[in-house]
Amino acid sequence: MSTPETFIHRFEPATAPGLPPLLLLHGTGGDENDLLPLGHSVAPGAALLSPRGRTLEAGMPRFFRRLAEGVFDEDDLRRRTHELADFVEQARAEYGLPAPIALGFSNGANIAAAMLLLRPEALSGAVLLRAMSPFVKPPVAALTAKPVLIVSGSFDPIIPEENAARLAATLGGAGAAVEHRSLPTGHGLSQADLGLVRDWFAQRPALAA
Repeated sequence: MSTPETFIHRFEPATAPGLPPLLLLHGTGGDENDLLPLGHSVAPGAALLSPRGRTLEAGMPRFFRRLAEGVFDEDDLRRRTHELADFVEQARAEYGLPAPIALGFSNGANIAAAMLLLRPEALSGAVLLRAMSPFVKPPVAALTAKPVLIVSGSFDPIIPEENAARLAATLGGAGAAVEHRSLPTGHGLSQADLGLVRDWFAQRPALAA
């Protein structure tokens, strides 16, 4: 089983009581520092756990391999998802954390979606920014009432809105409380994304002021 040391990562303890921790999962070419400012902005005072993906593509960190753009190596995805979920389990024990809410962008959002389907006990919810369906044939999962926000870009050249809608349907069909929003933007994040995510966290009972 993995330990926190098997992933290069950043951990920032909570500075406000009662907030669920965030698991920050970067996109291709990012690292453990990329999403820390986003985490601070959308859930001030929450504990932040931010690992670096262990797969390299042309020298750029990712969380799992792909065969082509939009075509995933699903065997590697499954293995890496369990590896990451084991890391989360060990980090929770090491740092004394409840199950986190994943906040992932692009490749990080895709492995968070895979974790919801393969290891749902590892997460208490997820915010999936520019995510796509990680599996051609999704595994059966029980996600009863887990809150999930999916934010797509209507002009995203990488992820068709239909694909993100299929992911929303898969997670909703597994019982998750899914909100799928589409913004008039591309693959990159915008101020509108920030506002949507901040509002979503503010509406979660455990994050209410």
